[in-house]
Amino acid sequence: MEYSPLCHSLHALWSSPVKKKLILLSIMFLIWVYVLHSCLGYCATMPSLVADSYRGKELGSAVGSRTDLVSRLMAKPEPWEDVDSDYDEPSIRIAASRDLLNNGLETERAEDWDGMRGGTRGGQRGAPEPSAMSSFSNGSGSKKLPQAIIIGVKKGGTRALLEFLRVHPDIRAVGAEPHFFDRNYENGLEWYRDLMPKTLEGQITMEKTPSYFVTREAPARISAMSRDTKLIMVVRDPVTRAISDYTQTLSKKPDIPSFESLTFKNRTTGLIDTSWSAIQIGIYAKHLDNWLQYFPMGQILFVSGERLISDPAGELGRVQDFLGLKRIITDKHFYLNQTKGFPCLKKAEGSSKPHCLGKTKGRTHPNIDPEVVQRLRDFYRPFNMKFYQMTGQNFGWD
Repeated sequence: MEYSPLCHSLHALWSSPVKKKLILLSIMFLIWVYVLHSCLGYCATMPSLVADSYRGKELGSAVGSRTDLVSRLMAKPEPWEDVDSDYDEPSIRIAASRDLLNNGLETERAEDWDGMRGGTRGGQRGAPEPSAMSSFSNGSGSKKLPQAIIIGVKKGGTRALLEFLRVHPDIRAVGAEPHFFDRNYENGLEWYRDLMPKTLEGQITMEKTPSYFVTREAPARISAMSRDTKLIMVVRDPVTRAISDYTQTLSKKPDIPSFESLTFKNRTTGLIDTSWSAIQIGIYAKHLDNWLQYFPMGQILFVSGERLISDPAGELGRVQDFLGLKRIITDKHFYLNQTKGFPCLKKAEGSSKPHCLGKTKGRTHPNIDPEVVQRLRDFYRPFNMKFYQMTGQNFGWD
């Protein structure tokens, strides 16, 4: 049989042991290169998960092992509900009444404001579509975890503060309350970040959920997300705050017990029922002590709810300084609504029209027995004094 020159050359090449080994090694090398290329292509499709795992490495102490962290970040998003409940109480003395009251706790939703825009501005009820790449810029900004959070307090003026801050071009805030660190923590950080608005370089992402202040787990969880998070707390005379809290619930549930009956465990003895959330929230010193276990005092700004009404520009100036922003929001942005006694924005964000508190704000408080009011003032006085000492500020509630 005659062989072609090519077949002859191949036969000679394969018959040599040394050359045979070289051929086999070359084939193995090519296979290895192919497998490596395939692995790199697969890994390149998961950058956000890797980034999130690295960014969340400190969560181990708060939420368990690394495996638990990954499972949280990969958790299936649940529907985002912004419901009216801020504080769960242990007392069952008037459980039915407490349920009604807790259902009426402040969320201060964006729909309570007149003239709110659509989209994520105000009252958004459904969770946006999750995206594993949401933390990366797509040319029009990127979604980031908040660098600043308004943590409380309920009925202190948190909604007003957030809407005023939105005038600043370097602040971007989600409208409705995420309630991530109290109710939706199991959804994971990716779910939380996907709720945030897109921001450009130099802009600050913010959110506000007043119930964080009285949620025992919230400080540790926020610290685990970022120890550098700046916290803002809007405080108000705790007696007035409690009455306002009750008034809001009364407007929704007219058949609830009277303020006086809910205030006392026993009206005869005058013992205050601290298990009622309207009373419990106003013990600011107690709740603040929990936050100071995780954040230094210098990272918390205390805004006076009273001064936010009487001098909004002054309080907003302090907030802008605290956030490291230029003082853009000034007196020229506000005017007083004589009917309600609340300040309004002359021009709201993205609008040329005035922007005032909605109809649910500035409700007329019911007449409360002066003796009950005085009992409450006596009850809160030592806690207020302690709060003044802790913050280095006298809010003038006594």
